[in-house]
Amino acid sequence: MKESWLKQSKRQIRMMTKDPLLFGVVVFILLSLTVFIIYPLIKVIITSIMPGGRFSLKEYKEIVSSWYLRRAFLNSMMMGALTAVFGAAVGFIFAFTLARTDVPLKKFFHIIAIIPIISPPFIGALSIIMLFGNNGMISSSLLHLANTKIYGFRGLLFAQIVTFFPVAYITLKGVLESISPTLEDAALDLGGSRFKVFRRVTFPLALPGIASAMLVLFVETLADFGNPLILAGSQFPILSVQAYLEITGMYNLSKGAGLAFVLLIPSITVFFIEKYWVSKKRYVTITGKPTQSTLKLVSPAAKWLLFALCMLFALTILLIYVTILWGALVSVWGSNSTLTLKHFAYVFSVGFKAVRDTVIIAGLSTPVAGVLGMVIAFLVVRKKFPFKHYMEISSMLSFAVPGTVVGIGYILAFNSYPLLLTGTLLILLLNFIFRYVPVGIQSGVAILQQVDPSIEEAAIDLGADSKSTFRKVTLPLMIPAFFSGLIYSFVRAMTAISAVIFLVSSRWNLMTVQIMSQVESGRLGAAAAFSVILVVIILFAILIIRSILNLKYGKFGGTTLHF
Repeated sequence: MKESWLKQSKRQIRMMTKDPLLFGVVVFILLSLTVFIIYPLIKVIITSIMPGGRFSLKEYKEIVSSWYLRRAFLNSMMMGALTAVFGAAVGFIFAFTLARTDVPLKKFFHIIAIIPIISPPFIGALSIIMLFGNNGMISSSLLHLANTKIYGFRGLLFAQIVTFFPVAYITLKGVLESISPTLEDAALDLGGSRFKVFRRVTFPLALPGIASAMLVLFVETLADFGNPLILAGSQFPILSVQAYLEITGMYNLSKGAGLAFVLLIPSITVFFIEKYWVSKKRYVTITGKPTQSTLKLVSPAAKWLLFALCMLFALTILLIYVTILWGALVSVWGSNSTLTLKHFAYVFSVGFKAVRDTVIIAGLSTPVAGVLGMVIAFLVVRKKFPFKHYMEISSMLSFAVPGTVVGIGYILAFNSYPLLLTGTLLILLLNFIFRYVPVGIQSGVAILQQVDPSIEEAAIDLGADSKSTFRKVTLPLMIPAFFSGLIYSFVRAMTAISAVIFLVSSRWNLMTVQIMSQVESGRLGAAAAFSVILVVIILFAILIIRSILNLKYGKFGGTTLHF
């Protein structure tokens, strides 16, 4: 007879109490996830349905009855869907070109495709204003156009595609590389045309990955705050921005919480669809034979067409970043192109506190998030304990929750005793740690599933305790995942805006918030200078983290990493 959940839990607890350290770690992580991920979401819901301390659905009635807010919701859904479709298409073109053709400049295309990941999410929006705004280099200086309508749907869609297509590219490149090209070669040898083989073999095998990438892009777009705040404008309202304005502009916490909950519903739904349906339909082809391919699937004409498309996208991205650099070096964008360093001088004088605070916060939160991700991955894969499924779901939930919702949840949850954290360094650190730990968890789980647990069992049999086994055996095997978690946590901590804009204070500020402030006040040069410095700091930090890990663990246990 199958053991009941209660009896199974009691047995697992008895086993865990034999290792007090393991028991303490599990309890501590479960409590932390509950307090810093689940509790803020519950506070958002409670505040939205209990304005003034009494149960009421008036906020939701007002949201439904307001044509402007209904339009903001529909705009958000439409922007998410279009970004998912076009972003996945661009990502697939890049991934397919690099995985299935022998075009030149592959490394160049790969680097260009991941640059937007390590830069603030609204750099694209800032560059679009510089290029196509009323004083834009292309719209005004070259084409002499007046009153260009870059704000709204078109400008925002372009910025979202540029910002998020790298997520699809990274996902789909891995999917295509896992599909053995010898299957395509065999289909071609049996008389299938190139297009038919692509349509009947390659595309169906890649379809689950494409669907997954589209769902991730949809959630990322819903959660984005920076680009809509800069480009959406009043004529194209976006729900995440409206929630922010209700909190900061109208001081209406219950209405902001209601909008946040409305935004949360599609995000959570899509997250579970991707996690429990699409991800289980991915295919990995194992033929038992060498996977060397002659790359016959793509004709010479198609190869150069793909090369041209990738080059067009690459040049567009380069133009965006060159524009930012140029904007930081000229005196006044659009009117005075005299070279100057005054914007950088401004950053290192007036804005230096934001630079220092950002580096401190990212530097402190990154190692904690990295280690926590590895510990949770280890517990989920290797240990049995009550509420294991709860730990897995709650720790990954940060992926699905839009930053605006997280920020509102944190100011509601930690604005009174006994958890009065508002305005402190700790609230920013906790936000970054628990928001960006999922990447380390995912990478760690993927690595551990490929490692035979008998290696760790042998260490325990030889007398090592759980702490020593994890530190000396398991963690070194997880170094590639650890590196990914560190890099992701640091990059996101440096470039975050949607959640932390609610949490910054006069004591602790961030560069991204400063960039937003400079754009809103029309100081595009200072905003560009902040952006350039931010990207340089991130690149430098990536090199340092990689060098430290290489020095301590060699070449990551023989694993080659590309970031």
